[in-house]
Amino acid sequence: MDDRTDSSGYFDVKQLQLLDVLYATRSVTKTAERLGQTQPTISTWLKQIRDKVGDPLFIRTAKEMIPTPRADMMVEKAREILEAMRQISGTVPHFEPSTSTRIFRMCAPDSAHITMIPRMLQCVREIAPNVQMETLPVSENTARLLEEGGADLAYGGFIPGMETGFYQQALIKQDFICLASTDHPRVRGSLSLDDYQREAHVAVSYGGIHGVNALIKSALHAQHVERRVLLTLTGFLGIGKVIASTDLISTLPRNIGETLARQNGLQVLDCPVTIPSYMIKQYWHSRYHRDPGNQWLRRLCSQFAE
Repeated sequence: MDDRTDSSGYFDVKQLQLLDVLYATRSVTKTAERLGQTQPTISTWLKQIRDKVGDPLFIRTAKEMIPTPRADMMVEKAREILEAMRQISGTVPHFEPSTSTRIFRMCAPDSAHITMIPRMLQCVREIAPNVQMETLPVSENTARLLEEGGADLAYGGFIPGMETGFYQQALIKQDFICLASTDHPRVRGSLSLDDYQREAHVAVSYGGIHGVNALIKSALHAQHVERRVLLTLTGFLGIGKVIASTDLISTLPRNIGETLARQNGLQVLDCPVTIPSYMIKQYWHSRYHRDPGNQWLRRLCSQFAE
């Protein structure tokens, strides 16, 4: 027999899909969820592939399944084949929110947990009752997660690595306000530049060298304004309680600042320092630009970011 016509050693579609999804999720459990299979079935398929190529392909660690170099090579080719098959078949993917059980994953800062996400989830519960949502932290891994399918969207103002291969949509322009307790002994109704430099501050380190705090520090430095920071938090959610119970003040983006003020009964004050505004955006990889489920999620994010 001509070896070129013997397909017994070839991978089938389900095996190619397994490689693609497991590489993206680094988890047998999540792969099973996404492919609609049981974990034992996924483990059986993975063993068949391992036996066929003579390589473990994915090594289990304490946190995730780590691909071997052979897996890196195979997944790249598997994705090319799957995409070619989609183009040849001409099938149009379909997403029906009312019946979908899909799990959507979004990389977002903790500020989104009390601003955009609750409003969006209220709508999701009405029109897509079986869809699941999962938030992931924004990190240096965000670009990889979007590219490999481990996350569907990234949302925020300071997302690293969003260059070639990514789409973006500007959603909200953010300026800055200041917050203080309504019982503050010295700040009542307004905040002067002298007040700003005299009072102790709480800052947020989110975004690192390209984040909110870096933007504020740069503006203060350019205007020769001092800020006495006594507490730095890694996220936004604890700031409201800190300000409500102390005489510290804070400079925050308007969206999260006004939300924290409503929840904690705080003063909202004009910032006496000019700080450049920035845009909150949503990002997605070009691989999923035409995916109907991803398109649906993007529309919701755009609608409820306002």
